[in-house]
Amino acid sequence: MNDIDTAVGMAGGSEDTRVLYPLRLDEGPTGEGEGRGQYVGLALDVETTGLDHRQGSIIELAMRRFRYDRRGVITHIDEAYQWREDPGEPLSAEVSALTGLTDIALVGEEIDDGDAMRLLRSASFVVAHNAAFDRKWIEARLPDAADINWCCSMRQVDWRRRGFDGRVLGYLLVQRGFYHLGHRASADVDALIEMLRHRDGDGRTALAEMIEEGARSSWIVRAKGADFGVKDLLRSRGYHWDAERKVWWAEVADYRLVEEQFWLAANVYAVAANPKALGPDLERITARTRFR
Repeated sequence: MNDIDTAVGMAGGSEDTRVLYPLRLDEGPTGEGEGRGQYVGLALDVETTGLDHRQGSIIELAMRRFRYDRRGVITHIDEAYQWREDPGEPLSAEVSALTGLTDIALVGEEIDDGDAMRLLRSASFVVAHNAAFDRKWIEARLPDAADINWCCSMRQVDWRRRGFDGRVLGYLLVQRGFYHLGHRASADVDALIEMLRHRDGDGRTALAEMIEEGARSSWIVRAKGADFGVKDLLRSRGYHWDAERKVWWAEVADYRLVEEQFWLAANVYAVAANPKALGPDLERITARTRFR
């Protein structure tokens, strides 16, 4: 019986009623998997003063290691670590409201660079629920973390196939039967670890799925020189606009690269499409370079 089934039963058997429990991840063994898992992952979350890592600061950083076995089952959960950092300027009202942090709570606070780097280097990979966001902030604050393997629990797990609606961490957690104090780094780290423990109908954990997906190499395909007239085609194909580089791009799996090149040749770089270049730029991506 899963968490939701248990909650429904305690609520009197009504399928229209769900009881949510506060999420508490205790340090130590989870009671699942094979002994003391021989592999180590690190869950991470940051709270920041804004959205642009080049103009803002990290104000809270949380990390927690976990051990897992060869089947991707989390066997042990480590101690939780959290630091706050004074950004040197007042927080906006929006950031204070979102995080619950205040200027007074941050005065004189500082991330311990040495401890943070030791934790980052102690794991096979770092996972965040939006790694494309968190990685930029971590590397801006801790430049020595630039060559670490990253995974993303939001993008590298098919939550819809697992029966969930959407990919927002707090909403996923609620559907799993728990609630937490959202928008605080330590709470989001615990929520992330709990979601990685989810098993699908075949008993496969979300962690196992994410690791398999993260281990695959892929390609960033940048449709340089694409004419303005094909932007809707590119968007419908799954391309995103990079405002800094001023180019449409997509990440393509290794096995799909040739197919993608043929599509671009027919739709973006054909004479009738009025291209300004002969073909796309390609960049090979691995877990060490993904989400930068």
